[in-house]
Amino acid sequence: MGLLASCSSAVKVAPFDGAETPECHAVGARWPTSVGSAQWRETAVDSVTVAAWGDPAIIARCGAVPPGPTEDACLDIGGVDWIMRELDDGVAFTTYGRSPAIEVLVPDAYATPPLLLPAFGPAAEVVEQGPNRCS
Repeated sequence: MGLLASCSSAVKVAPFDGAETPECHAVGARWPTSVGSAQWRETAVDSVTVAAWGDPAIIARCGAVPPGPTEDACLDIGGVDWIMRELDDGVAFTTYGRSPAIEVLVPDAYATPPLLLPAFGPAAEVVEQGPNRCS
């Protein structure tokens, strides 16, 4: 994932370019306090558009470029559509049909990554659903 630091207790994560928008600030106000059993962690950047939980850190960022149609798996989790991409060291989930998009990075240490997504529903629902949906 390339977003974690090993020498500090604060999680080093970079906000997306252009993430400082009213929509992403509204999303940041709705980040969950915990994700599954993973508790909130401090980030090394002062931006509500990014957040982290647990160790290894689950990372969420608002301001991703919304994905277009794809062959990647698309999941409807509690009324929020997510595109799922396997990474070398975990799974990336990106909201589908919402602009700006939210990206959630889940390390391999978490056994069932899709089961963590309902925690992000209230934050994702701040961004209006567009016409693109999982089919």
